[in-house]
Amino acid sequence: MDAELFSTGNRQWLIEISYFITAFLFIMGLKRMSSPVTARSGIVWAGAGMLVATLFTFLFPGMGNYEWILPAIILGTAAAWISGKHVAMTDMPQMIALYNGFGGGAAAAIAAVELYRGEAMSTTMGTLAVVGGLIGSVSFSGSLVAFGKLQGLIKKSFRFGGQNIVNLLAIAATVLVGVFIITGWHHDTFHVSLFFVLALLFGVMMTLPIGGADMPVVISMYNAFTGLAVAFEGFVMQNAAMIIAGTVVGSAGTLLTQLMARAMNRSLGNVLFSGFGDTGGAAAAGGEVKGSMKPIDAADVGVMMAFSQKVIVVPGYGMAVAQAQHKVWELCQLLIERGVMVRFAIHPVAGRMPGHMNVLLAEAGVPYDLIADLDEINAEFETADVALIIGANDVVNPTARNDKSSPIYGMPILNADKAKNVIVIKRGQGTGFSGIENALFYLDNTRMLYGDGQAAAAQLIQAVKAV
Repeated sequence: MDAELFSTGNRQWLIEISYFITAFLFIMGLKRMSSPVTARSGIVWAGAGMLVATLFTFLFPGMGNYEWILPAIILGTAAAWISGKHVAMTDMPQMIALYNGFGGGAAAAIAAVELYRGEAMSTTMGTLAVVGGLIGSVSFSGSLVAFGKLQGLIKKSFRFGGQNIVNLLAIAATVLVGVFIITGWHHDTFHVSLFFVLALLFGVMMTLPIGGADMPVVISMYNAFTGLAVAFEGFVMQNAAMIIAGTVVGSAGTLLTQLMARAMNRSLGNVLFSGFGDTGGAAAAGGEVKGSMKPIDAADVGVMMAFSQKVIVVPGYGMAVAQAQHKVWELCQLLIERGVMVRFAIHPVAGRMPGHMNVLLAEAGVPYDLIADLDEINAEFETADVALIIGANDVVNPTARNDKSSPIYGMPILNADKAKNVIVIKRGQGTGFSGIENALFYLDNTRMLYGDGQAAAAQLIQAVKAV
């Protein structure tokens, strides 16, 4: 009976059923991730789908090399578990970039194995393998560069005259070698190796010029690349689970990339090739900002907030760096106890990855109903007594509305400048990550509370308690 149950035909049937279940779990998991309330369970659902696909893949006829496969799974799982437990929330963007790159690298490795075999492949399968290998390699090396930028290992962008032309020649050479392989004209070890070297090099060359402020869009784009690469290699391997997973990730990543680029009023081409988004690179861009920054003491801010009716908090990457989210929420709880209406305003590209601020606030215990996105909250700034800016810069810069010479002109922003009082917690008087001077800091209703975000929030807590 057992032998009949695990016959080749039945094994194939069980695999197909498991992949159908996997597809259902992936799609439901993604659906649940669309809401903060159900996002955690969505991750569990998707993880269960991956577990099902992995386990039933062992039923494939002809499976072998378990002495390599099982230790790799165990080591990979242990490394992911340990790193996931110990990596700080502030370092989550670079961790995501790194893991995303690993996914692209895995897809490229599958393509490499198939192409190095040198066996006769149909033109269709050869094309799919080459395209998947190209996209996966670019995602792998590009994500590693993104990781280096976010981690501070790469402290500046590398640009030179004619760089876009050089990059175009690099990708053209990669595609040409790929065509040689597909047609069988030069399908040998040397040309396959050259293809992957060129693809990896192009990923590095494409990402190095992009400034750190644009990394959220880049990470999202490479996430889409990884999904597409996995889907292509799924067709090569005739593996339905890979096709489904890759298609879901690729489509979701593509949509997210478009939404984020739209949130900055920029095209993806502008993000990739304009050279904008680097620290200090755009400081002189746009019109001259007139006026001066006006400092204020924490004690005065505490009194102002304690007697307010509505306070809107706008968090940014500076809050993440200072790890101030817990202190900020403690401050807000004091205000709520005094009858102050408190809300959090999140811009789509705040932080270093999509949803970065939402994750930090959730970690601090901020209720979901107090967190609103740009479209939901913007009309409320006019009725707010205080807009508290902690670590945000470009997403509250009014220059985007009225200065056509600014690189961020037309970008939808949070209308923090329309609040009665604007308090900006900032380390110093320098520009933000993109290097653009923020006109908000010079307005008559804006006051600057200088200092580390966590220390400043602690001072405000004491000031409110003293009222």
